[in-house]
Amino acid sequence: MTEPLYRLAPGVFGLLALAAWEGATRAFDVPVYIVPGPVAVAGAFAKDPLGLLLSLASTLTVTFAALVSSAVLGAGMAIAMSLSRLARAAIQPWAIVLQVTPIVAIAPLIVVWVGDPFASLVVCAAIVAFFPVFANTASGLASAPPELLDLFRLYGGGRTRTLTLLLLPAALPFFLSGLRISGGLALVGAVVAEFVAGSGGFASGLAYRIMEAGYRLEIPRMFAALAMLSMAGIAIDAALARFGAALSRRRGGA
Repeated sequence: MTEPLYRLAPGVFGLLALAAWEGATRAFDVPVYIVPGPVAVAGAFAKDPLGLLLSLASTLTVTFAALVSSAVLGAGMAIAMSLSRLARAAIQPWAIVLQVTPIVAIAPLIVVWVGDPFASLVVCAAIVAFFPVFANTASGLASAPPELLDLFRLYGGGRTRTLTLLLLPAALPFFLSGLRISGGLALVGAVVAEFVAGSGGFASGLAYRIMEAGYRLEIPRMFAALAMLSMAGIAIDAALARFGAALSRRRGGA
């Protein structure tokens, strides 16, 4: 009985929050161009569902490409660091530089340097999403018990066997945790990059629609796009959580 209640709780809380929001805007007669109620936001979506959904698809395409790129790059660099002290010395400082560099500051340069609009968006989003996968995977690779490492050395396991049989399995939960964090960050990076590209004349995803609605004072449409981004973030997090759980169960069953 308790489990279904926990599953229903987020939806019930959301409905109550929406009802309170709508009630407050009506009670205080708040103009829609300041704070639109949920009904006005839903109406703005109903006026152009296809256009907003196509923009969402564009943003999610950039997000997915950036997430895959950051996962491959982050995990690959973490593995290289675990195999070579020289690689660690070379890679780690630059990884920290990527983490602390504000993407808003360098996104216009990336758009100019890369040239291709889609590729530049992916690069910007991947920079934002890179560090959690990299740092978590590196921590996971370093978390293998020392006694097991000594055992592998004792029996002449070699680097490749030690990596595949000990280090990578130990790092998998850390990698999945980092991937889940990077999923949300990839969406944030994609939106920031789209704002920059949109201001330069490249019409793309939902971020451009938000800017467009703001310029035209179509505030309900702006809120509709923001709501879609929020739901996309929730969906990405849930999908990555399910993916991680399925992979962990499969690994446990194997």
